[in-house]
Amino acid sequence: MTLRPSPLADTAPPHIRIDRLTFDYGGARPAVDALSFDIAKGEFIGLLGPSGCGKSTTLRMFAGLLAPTSGQIMIGGQDIVSRPPWERNLGLVFQSYALFPHMTVEQNVAFGLRLRKVSKEDQRARVAEALRAVRLESYGSRWPSELSGGQQQRVAIARAIVIEPEILLLDEPLSNLDARLRDEMRFEIRDIQTRTGITTLFVTHDQQEALTMCDRIAVMNAGRLEQIGTPTDVYDRAATPFVANFIGRANNLASRLSLVDGQPVLTCDGQTLPQPLPADVPENSATGNSVAAMVRPHAIRLRPPAPDQISGTVIRRVFVGSMIEIEIRLDGGQTLIAELRPNSPDAALAHLDARVTVDWLPSDMRLFAS
Repeated sequence: MTLRPSPLADTAPPHIRIDRLTFDYGGARPAVDALSFDIAKGEFIGLLGPSGCGKSTTLRMFAGLLAPTSGQIMIGGQDIVSRPPWERNLGLVFQSYALFPHMTVEQNVAFGLRLRKVSKEDQRARVAEALRAVRLESYGSRWPSELSGGQQQRVAIARAIVIEPEILLLDEPLSNLDARLRDEMRFEIRDIQTRTGITTLFVTHDQQEALTMCDRIAVMNAGRLEQIGTPTDVYDRAATPFVANFIGRANNLASRLSLVDGQPVLTCDGQTLPQPLPADVPENSATGNSVAAMVRPHAIRLRPPAPDQISGTVIRRVFVGSMIEIEIRLDGGQTLIAELRPNSPDAALAHLDARVTVDWLPSDMRLFAS
């Protein structure tokens, strides 16, 4: 196993191409519906979405555990759909770890090498290197039952990478860990992937895992790809209302676009916004159509009450440690959430029943046709 730095994804040719991949269980709609995207060599890609969106089915097709109804999975320009799992050179880590309890850590890690009839001398060297990669070099003689959950997960990763796979598949590997261990293992897994440079496909339903670990995130919904992009892209520049609401928290304000002197103007909660609109105004929406204005809670700013501005009344104030969460009922009847720093001037305005004016930067707003 050669340790190497991960190459930059945006300068490398596609290592993997998933082309119109489809799997149909025979229900009302396919579980995976014409999924297409590319993965660069050394990239860490997250498949993110709610339960039942098709992300685990996609991983199983990739691993050869399910045969696609149609479509291709190309690795290095070769379609692997017809290959059996053992001919795909993949490392797979399950959420349940799947360690053999009657084998030591070294024996568990060496299992795939023994199946490949690697010599005992090479086995010892490669197992030692894999255990060093996951920082468990002194744990080889221990039994799985003697390890913590995080240590067991690292053994499972060592077993997957010791065979020097071309691709590493991670199926919700952190779901069985407590909150503290999940936080630790996010950085452990990303560090291991960066040092080994293995192209990795990571399935999760946890937004924070995807945002903190992945080079890019493929957001899935009802079997389809909603958006693929960097964590910043999918969080700050959501392509669809589903992405905007699934990743992070969002205020969705019913609004209306109209043309004034040939320019689009947004009316929100009965008030015309004086600020310029974002550049990505939905097509065919500037003629009186309804739109949803999406603004993240952390982007909301509070001001003293002012006429002809979007204003409302504070109806809830909750201290949640690093911030104060404020709920405001706007004069037009809609509500929004603001997240404020406890000692900020905005928070000082936001006592219960206070009248406040709200605004935000145009760059912090997304508009979606409704």
